[in-house]
Amino acid sequence: MRIPLSSFVARMSTVLTVATASVGLLTGSFAQAQAQITGAGATFPYPIYAKWADAYKKVTGTSMNYQSIGSGGGIKQITAKTVDFGASDAPMKAEDLEANGLIQFPAIMGGVVPVINVKGVESGKLRLTGELLANIYLGKVKTWNDPAIAALNKGVALPSDAITVVARSDGSGTTFLFVNYLSKVSAEWKSTVGEGTSVKWPAGVGGKGNEGVASYVARINGAIGYVEYAYAKQNKLAHALMANKDGQFVAPSDDTFRAAAAGADWAKTPGMGVILTDQAGKASWPITGASFILMHKLQAKPDNGREVLKFFDWAFKNGEKMADELDYVPMPAAVVKQIQDEWKKSLRDPQGKPIY
Repeated sequence: MRIPLSSFVARMSTVLTVATASVGLLTGSFAQAQAQITGAGATFPYPIYAKWADAYKKVTGTSMNYQSIGSGGGIKQITAKTVDFGASDAPMKAEDLEANGLIQFPAIMGGVVPVINVKGVESGKLRLTGELLANIYLGKVKTWNDPAIAALNKGVALPSDAITVVARSDGSGTTFLFVNYLSKVSAEWKSTVGEGTSVKWPAGVGGKGNEGVASYVARINGAIGYVEYAYAKQNKLAHALMANKDGQFVAPSDDTFRAAAAGADWAKTPGMGVILTDQAGKASWPITGASFILMHKLQAKPDNGREVLKFFDWAFKNGEKMADELDYVPMPAAVVKQIQDEWKKSLRDPQGKPIY
């Protein structure tokens, strides 16, 4: 049976249209699957960023490649424009943001906790004050049965083991929060060591990243270190209770982190750079902090910038449960609105048009 030429052409036209559409769909899907956001910086928020990134890729096909290299490294990389966003737990000062053409916004909150490896002492059984913690890190308190520790911990069997202090060896926002707190509660610490993303430690050994500190504390009998709470939980490290500004001994948890953040005034702080250490309140965890995202105001690659904003927009809307599971504190809705307003106001493409 012969098919009329007109019918053959019509059929082939239909086949080609379908094939072209299929190729278009495949190309679009491939491009979407290949989309990637790059970021680098703080190790403090890495567990939640990794969890968000995994969920986000399943929903959108877009991957988020985040290098957990410390806040100092994140600031260097975003300043050098080698990543789409930087992350730091030490908020940049307004003048430094302006000088580098950056905006800054908080993405998540959590707590830094002292972790210990002391024979016979279970998690949450050891009590510390800020001043005592400073004296341990100053190298003045050298054994676990020191009278200063024993006086706070009556009924706890404290060994005579030497204390090994573990600190961060890299530039770190976790360190910034820790030493900022010590500077607020210890005049000696403030005058001799001070604060910053890195300091000259008076005693102890250094580990790279929250991961490195957690690993050292887990391996060294008699060790004390400081890590973001998710790392303490993941590595099953014992944490200490801390006396807060109101004199109450509290445990780290999302509730005590929220209590510390309750009075934060983000709108009135330049660059939204609120520091949440040593906050008042009976339930406040004393070493609480936010982690910040840094982006260039002028987006040389606006499509990349848009993808970053889409990711954090999605995380703010859909990531609260995941944050709670890791004992982070999501940003309140009112603060998210302030962040989105800042995106609209400050982020521009090379033609001066808003990217959000």
